[in-house]
Amino acid sequence: MLHLRLITPAEKTDDVVRLIEGTIGTTHLCVLPGAARNPAGDVVLCDVAREAGDDLLSGLQRLGLDTSGSIAVENIDLSLSRRADEAEKEAPGESADAVLWEHLTDATHEESTLSVTYLAFLTLATMIAACGVVLDNAILIVGAMAVGPEFGPLAGISTATVQRQPRLALRSTTALLVGFAVAMAVTVGFSFFMDAVGLFSQEQLDADRPQTGFVYAPDWFSFVVAVLAGAAGTLSLTSAKSGALVGVAISVTTVPAAANAAVALSYGDTVQTWGSTEQLLLNLLGIVLAGTLTLLAQKSLWGRQHERLRKRAGA
Repeated sequence: MLHLRLITPAEKTDDVVRLIEGTIGTTHLCVLPGAARNPAGDVVLCDVAREAGDDLLSGLQRLGLDTSGSIAVENIDLSLSRRADEAEKEAPGESADAVLWEHLTDATHEESTLSVTYLAFLTLATMIAACGVVLDNAILIVGAMAVGPEFGPLAGISTATVQRQPRLALRSTTALLVGFAVAMAVTVGFSFFMDAVGLFSQEQLDADRPQTGFVYAPDWFSFVVAVLAGAAGTLSLTSAKSGALVGVAISVTTVPAAANAAVALSYGDTVQTWGSTEQLLLNLLGIVLAGTLTLLAQKSLWGRQHERLRKRAGA
């Protein structure tokens, strides 16, 4: 269930209440006249089944409540209410399958913003991975994958493509390209430093690396894994199962490939640099493609669900 806290101008409160009452899957409706001070207006509270939430939010936006008032949405972790159980049964579909497009757009907007924190995480992840590829240490590679924040911008590109939001697409692409460029440039300098103090060497990079050699040898398996991980990551975002993102992060060799390219570049090894770059681009493409197709499938599915919901509400 979702909890909505709305601030409505007094002249729109009746329309808001009618919309809520006419939406299948809503319950616990409360109206507090004149309770809001900034902005001034009435406060309307209600709970709605997650699978009916997107339709209700769209209706509230059509009433202009996002500009003249306020719409706040919270997840309800526990609701002991027979009426809430009935509301969830009334709404079509399953809550785990529901997509809140506004929430997804907001989440990807935040995760795909180029910030100091984003750059720091990506750079640190790339440097950790650089240590992993030189030492042929799979544990360091997995750790670097988990630290890397690059899935946010990738999900942002997929969301922007499906929702036709060019500004989000530009922001996400900028964060992705600038982020990897900065991370790899810093890692090149880090590699020079580690070589100067005797911790990195050309021999280590050229040696047989059974644990990490895959990061500069792209093949079809790399693309298949990227596609599967992209679909899983997108599902984890839309279903609010964020724990699955950790598994996605350690499934795709984006950060390790960037790290190996940076270290190889510092030693002038063009073969490994190019191979790692191909691996990086292949994985990025696979994730974006899978994420976009997954969102398109979900949008089509929930479009039909919402149509049935509206027909039931009008019956």
